[in-house]
Amino acid sequence: MNISTWMGMAGFIAFTCLWGCASDSSAPPAAEQTISFYPTSKPCTRWWWFATEIKKTDIKSQLDWAKENNFGGVEIAWVYPLYRYKDMYARSYNRHYPKDTTAQKWLSQDWSSIVAYTKQYADSIGLACDFTFGSAWPVAGSNISREHTTKIYGDTSFKQLLTFAWTYPDTQWVINHLDSNAFLQFAEPVSKALTEALKGSKSALFTDSWEIKLNATNKIWTDGFEAQFQNRFGYDIIPFMERGIDSFPDVRYDYMLLLDDYVTNGFYKPYVKKCKEMGAWSRVQCLAAPTDVMTTYSLVDIPETEAMLNNPNYSLIVSSAACLASKRMVSSETFTCMYGFPATYLRQEQTADLKMVADALFAKGVNQHFYHGMPYNPQGSDTIDFFATTYIGPGGSLTPELPAFNAYMEKVSGLMQKGKTYTDVAMYIPYEDGVMQGAYPPERQRVWVWGAYEMRYIYPPKELEGYHPLWINRYFLEKATFENGKLTIGDAAFSTLYIDVDYMDISALSRVLELAKKGLPICLKGPVKQPGKMKSKDYQVMLTQLSGLPNVSTEFEKVIDHRPLISGDSIPEYWCRVTSDGIYYIFLAQWAVKDLAYPVYGGQSFMDTTSYCHLTFVIGGNNIQQTIAFEPYQSVMIKISPQGKVDFVDIAFMPKTPEIRPRETQRMYF
Repeated sequence: MNISTWMGMAGFIAFTCLWGCASDSSAPPAAEQTISFYPTSKPCTRWWWFATEIKKTDIKSQLDWAKENNFGGVEIAWVYPLYRYKDMYARSYNRHYPKDTTAQKWLSQDWSSIVAYTKQYADSIGLACDFTFGSAWPVAGSNISREHTTKIYGDTSFKQLLTFAWTYPDTQWVINHLDSNAFLQFAEPVSKALTEALKGSKSALFTDSWEIKLNATNKIWTDGFEAQFQNRFGYDIIPFMERGIDSFPDVRYDYMLLLDDYVTNGFYKPYVKKCKEMGAWSRVQCLAAPTDVMTTYSLVDIPETEAMLNNPNYSLIVSSAACLASKRMVSSETFTCMYGFPATYLRQEQTADLKMVADALFAKGVNQHFYHGMPYNPQGSDTIDFFATTYIGPGGSLTPELPAFNAYMEKVSGLMQKGKTYTDVAMYIPYEDGVMQGAYPPERQRVWVWGAYEMRYIYPPKELEGYHPLWINRYFLEKATFENGKLTIGDAAFSTLYIDVDYMDISALSRVLELAKKGLPICLKGPVKQPGKMKSKDYQVMLTQLSGLPNVSTEFEKVIDHRPLISGDSIPEYWCRVTSDGIYYIFLAQWAVKDLAYPVYGGQSFMDTTSYCHLTFVIGGNNIQQTIAFEPYQSVMIKISPQGKVDFVDIAFMPKTPEIRPRETQRMYF
């Protein structure tokens, strides 16, 4: 990292700019406010309800605690009875939970009544209350008939059981995500049981990332798939499935195209429709789904990312899809097992490390957080844990700093909910490359992490960093228009398209050629190839035409006609929002977040000197030169008017100095 660090100058900001600069700690004017899905921009927390008798006194006690500690709401996640993991808890925490059969019966009237009471009480004290749609994850139900369970090719006996649901020891069957009838069968009793709870303020219904067993990857199947495949691609897929589709990348590409359609129409679209019918928002993690996830994320009301089991860089995919689909909120399941899986340093977490992770997510476009999370504890107890988490609750190491830390999260989230995301350069996402690549190498695979199509390890190129680049895919290119020198889609207006991939679908290449002929500047870093088994003779012709256009070049500097939003010798991770009246809010993340990756080690955020970087911002024709000081543990928020006036917004929060601890390796219990 090329930054100059000047010792002995902490707290001093030296700057020069075309217009005056001032500190701004006051509330922004009403005209700049942005409507949120939630009562406030305060962080929420996932709240694990273990399968035990849920009591009103305990509900009130924990919600009061959340309110007192500056949370904005909760998301109830119904999970296993604690004795389900008795062996693991005994090994990890020296605790033993006796068998408990007191829980309200799943989806019974007693269950519905206590859930409705919770929502009503949350409303009464001004807290949001969301619900996981079903028990645990992935989507499974006690009522799923055998014909509607997950299917894989070549093994009619396969079924995926959900054994950490509320109903344990009775198992639930994971649904066939390729069949909308399976989802509707699952949703009918759950939606009925949630009817009363969904009255009052509007809630979101949450579904987690794709967690179908890894041995089902590239074998996922459903009745009629082979006939649909034959009809669409003109050849028989069965011989390739028999021999192992991973040996045939072009066939795998065709398979994944059809699988994308099946999963989108069989699960995600019906999910969003059902939430709407129930009077709820859909809040969804599409992470790892066998779809082109930018498109899938665009379907839901609140697209959600996740970190740290997933690296923060992935969140740029989610926030890009949100911008292109005019979705103003990007939420995150935040602090998942950030020191390691399943529960490294549980109850020994350090607020400075949490802030580092949160700042990394803010710099990728996240503007609403759901902590992972808070376990249900009876009143007067603080000893119960969830097996894979950062502990949020009474008695934890974070508790003394939570109110102030949550105030910081509220302020930055609120600022990042203003207006819409700034856009300039669109990058074509390497989805086709991922499908053609197949499995990640073993060192990149983890629990529920398998294939390169998941796009967990993609990063913008260095030459684009100051242009605030966003990802775009073939779906959004098809919907975009090019007028008045801008590629426009949703909230985005791009000046340039940047393509640095090995493979591009023929439909995307055709659209890119069409846009280029209209004058869109395109940086095409190298020739692309057609994925899929059936090649078109027109592909190379189109590629030759595209490469020969005067507004297409392999060199980025030849197609871009303006300076970047931010330039400098070393640019921090950042995010920019622009209001309707032209106010720029730019979040500049502390240097510790640069290239942040799982897992974090205890005290990784440690910083004892002030670091400086010299940046130039180009806004409204003004070249604004600014020296930015990053004091220990601090990120920076600046507000720039259309005329170039710079204000520093006070977002200071000073956590306790973290203790540096060795990285631990944890056994994975599954």
